[in-house]
Amino acid sequence: MRYYGDVYRPPSEASSLIIQATIGCAHNECTFCYMYKDEPFIVRKIEDIIEDLETIREYFPRFRRIFIADGDALVLKTQHLVELIDYINENFPNVERISSYATAGDINRKSVEELKTLYDKGLKMLYIGFESGDEEILKEIKKGLTVEDYIAAMKKCKEVGFLTSITIIAGLGGVDKMEQNAINTAKLITTTKPDYVSYLTMRIYKNAPIYKDYVNGKFKMPSADEILYEMKLFLENVDSEGTIFRSNHASNYVSLKGNLNEDREKLIELIDETLESRNFRPDYLRGL
Repeated sequence: MRYYGDVYRPPSEASSLIIQATIGCAHNECTFCYMYKDEPFIVRKIEDIIEDLETIREYFPRFRRIFIADGDALVLKTQHLVELIDYINENFPNVERISSYATAGDINRKSVEELKTLYDKGLKMLYIGFESGDEEILKEIKKGLTVEDYIAAMKKCKEVGFLTSITIIAGLGGVDKMEQNAINTAKLITTTKPDYVSYLTMRIYKNAPIYKDYVNGKFKMPSADEILYEMKLFLENVDSEGTIFRSNHASNYVSLKGNLNEDREKLIELIDETLESRNFRPDYLRGL
């Protein structure tokens, strides 16, 4: 299996076969993100992908889960994805679930019929980066999407039947916008009610565009206490019965898991205990 550049996947796809159908990110303008800044966006030829899969099939034919990378593989034309998924189904008979990163823009550009075709073929789960539910912050980070874009995309996902895992980021608005980030993101999750919410913490990297604002003091990174305050404020305001909440990403100061809304008080209590004990995950173990 050939991989180009750094390849990223969600924590829950750790045991999945990663197929790099695209290289990089088609948008690649988010100011907080460092992941694909040195890579031009490339759509790999289906013949090259299948050649890789033929090699891996000889040695590891029993994968149960497959993740289609890179940053927003759903940007691919529907027919391209259909060819890839058909090959997977024919040659990896043990596969139970195929998943992919997707943006709200990718989802909204495809018709419900196209999305249903992909779902029926075996693409069952989409990982979508909301990052924030605050319009001002979304503009500042150059996400290229609005809250209404997210709502429209999630409506399509629910109509089709996709499982959805949503990424949100504490600290994305800096110290000055902690409250509005937490509360407005909670409102968006309340409206869209995804299957999973993955909570991350903002990290500053030198090759991310926001680094310049951090150095000159325009962006003020919240402390560990402030990040946990923001997480607590989110949990106090969100209403999404049945959504699985996780903060198990390496960027976080504390790893939590529970079901909304039934575990809300337990999760808040664990945050309070962490604040009191000062038992934060050390910085050298945190990454994004």
